[in-house]
Amino acid sequence: MSAPVVTKDPGAVAAEVQAVYLAMFPDGDRMFVSRVFGWAVDCFGGRFADYQAVDAGYHNFEHTLQGTLCMARLLDGRWRAGAQPALPRRLFELGILAILLHDTGYLKKRSDREGTGAKYTVTHVRRSAEFAAELLGQKDYPAADVEAVQNMIRCTGVDAKPGALPFRSETERVTGFALATADLLGQMAAEDYLEKLPTLFEEFAEAAAYTGGAATFVGSFESAEDLITRTPQFWEGFVKPKLARDLDGLHRFLNDPYPDGPNAYLDRIEAHMAKLRRRPSSRSGG
Repeated sequence: MSAPVVTKDPGAVAAEVQAVYLAMFPDGDRMFVSRVFGWAVDCFGGRFADYQAVDAGYHNFEHTLQGTLCMARLLDGRWRAGAQPALPRRLFELGILAILLHDTGYLKKRSDREGTGAKYTVTHVRRSAEFAAELLGQKDYPAADVEAVQNMIRCTGVDAKPGALPFRSETERVTGFALATADLLGQMAAEDYLEKLPTLFEEFAEAAAYTGGAATFVGSFESAEDLITRTPQFWEGFVKPKLARDLDGLHRFLNDPYPDGPNAYLDRIEAHMAKLRRRPSSRSGG
């Protein structure tokens, strides 16, 4: 993307987020980024409350870090573009917290020994919001901040209607939309996205078996090959319209230079989709 960052390394991603944070807010809390990244590392590493380390193969901690890096870059681009209303420091901080916690719903309790956290795919957004409330409550965050983080997390649901969520301000809404945008782009633009699609199917299959959700989105794929073949349709028919319509086109702030420069995230995804369309086993329309 803008610069190569090893998204398996929380320290590397934290350094990028710290650079954006201090550029936007020179008088900000210099310990904020390292502190909240430390919380996230503990949560996904099985060192918070009664939760195990993450064991989902696709929605692992790197997935979270990919989204977090993308969100920081998007908010940086929006700030550099002078977009209004300007994002206050507190909402930037809550947004980073929200994206770090947005997939904690995949974490299992220590007593839960059945399958992997992927079985919670259908309910993970609700569980993530509940997890965030538990963590932030322990950290003495006020109720209004917890609710803001929860609404931001709720933006990421596959069936979410972000515009209908009860955000209290335009800047809070923008932050939630930026999170949902980064969640989609961060994972789909990853270099190994195509290689990880069979793992994503395994998560969906586990969730469908656990919930009996054959008629749901996660249960709609017959095989890993089916999911792979239908991914370009998912990008064209679902993700792109969602980015443009439901999420206010915030992805444009990743254009470098803004407003008409190339968008490295979109370019990478389009290259992935072109590769999938060229596969001999692809079938049109999914």
